[in-house]
Amino acid sequence: MGRTREAGCVAAGMVIGAGACYCVYRLTWGKDENEKIWDDDEESSDRSEIGVQTEKGAKTNVDVKAGAKPQSDTKAKAEVTLGLESGIKKDIHCRAQSGGALEAKAKALFNILKEQASAKIGKGARVGNISGNRTLASSLPCPGGRGGGCHPTKSGARAGSRANGKSKGKARSKNTKTTPTTWPVRRGKFNFPYKIDDILSTPDLQKVLNILERTSDPFIQEVALVTLGNNAAYSFNQNAIRELGGVPVIAKLIKTKDPIIREKTYNALNNLSVNAENQGKIKTYICQVCDDTMICRLDSAVQMAGLRLLTNMTVTNHYQHLLSYSFPDFFALLFLGNHFTKIQTMKLIINFTENPAMTRELVSCKVPSELISLFNKEWDREILLNILTLFENINDNIKSEGLASSRKEFSRSSLFFLFKESGVCVKKIRALASHNDLVVKVKVLKVLTKL
Repeated sequence: MGRTREAGCVAAGMVIGAGACYCVYRLTWGKDENEKIWDDDEESSDRSEIGVQTEKGAKTNVDVKAGAKPQSDTKAKAEVTLGLESGIKKDIHCRAQSGGALEAKAKALFNILKEQASAKIGKGARVGNISGNRTLASSLPCPGGRGGGCHPTKSGARAGSRANGKSKGKARSKNTKTTPTTWPVRRGKFNFPYKIDDILSTPDLQKVLNILERTSDPFIQEVALVTLGNNAAYSFNQNAIRELGGVPVIAKLIKTKDPIIREKTYNALNNLSVNAENQGKIKTYICQVCDDTMICRLDSAVQMAGLRLLTNMTVTNHYQHLLSYSFPDFFALLFLGNHFTKIQTMKLIINFTENPAMTRELVSCKVPSELISLFNKEWDREILLNILTLFENINDNIKSEGLASSRKEFSRSSLFFLFKESGVCVKKIRALASHNDLVVKVKVLKVLTKL
């Protein structure tokens, strides 16, 4: 009876263990998920029960055969021994059948839980390749404020996850190939000696200019340009950069194909152009800047930076004549550009209209007839005020220069005909007198009184 009791204890332990696993599972995963798993386990448990019965039956037969001693002393003794052994094994087999099904369910449950847990861990471990985003290495300060961003570093991530279930090998996630960029990118670490928003002394500015002149790495070029541009916002450094020969060093990067480098170059030159003496140095490159601004992508950051630089360079009358050949391009950009491009282009053209000496060249250039649409009420205050100022200045200059009497000189596609002869402009301006904005109303009345 000792072996029978031992088998009963083993079966009872299996039942208790399986019950405990079931309770833990119910508390952890919830009722809905439990029902799905147990429905799947019903079929596997039936198959496992058959396997357990076969296995136990085989063990019983082996044990019976082993227990039947081949001694021919007495047949009765052998039959008693055989009957006793078979009774014990049958008892064990009956008890094991009830516990075997639960044991099979517990094992199946453990396998499912293990697979789901390893699958979740595997998902969390995967990191996709980073591409297309501009990131700055940790060894450099993060550009901010007026400077803008810095060049990207190509970075990718590999993540390996251990296979779940029975496989023990390591699996590596597939690497997605990033498309090659048009511009060369920084591949190594470089500790720039200054932060981009540091206010540098003259020796420090000389060091940054030396770095910019010697390097061909676009990342280092951008950080150096942002640093110089931020320092050029201060008048004492505007003189220092010019005296150190910094204007040609910066301006040589106008020729680069990288639009971000060109943008940072224009920003640095824009801050330097506030100084009148610096404008004398920058005028050498103004036509190159104008050409690049007209042919680069419409409404891009490079175009906006170029327009700002041209606007600063035309605040005075000294260098306006250098850009007179681009008047038709400016008016085309005024019509085609977005809201911000329109406003910046208007500011540039208004600088020319404030110089009476540029009036003849300005009004004789060809302009798109759709330009008249800028006088509609749908535009916001800033655009309406700028276009009204532009019309007012041109109208005043035509009168002061006596160009009204020489109207035959101008073609029907000229700005003179659109603003003065067609009469459409005046009708549009009078329609703006009923505008909801009081400031626009006042400006319209001021223009109408000068007609």
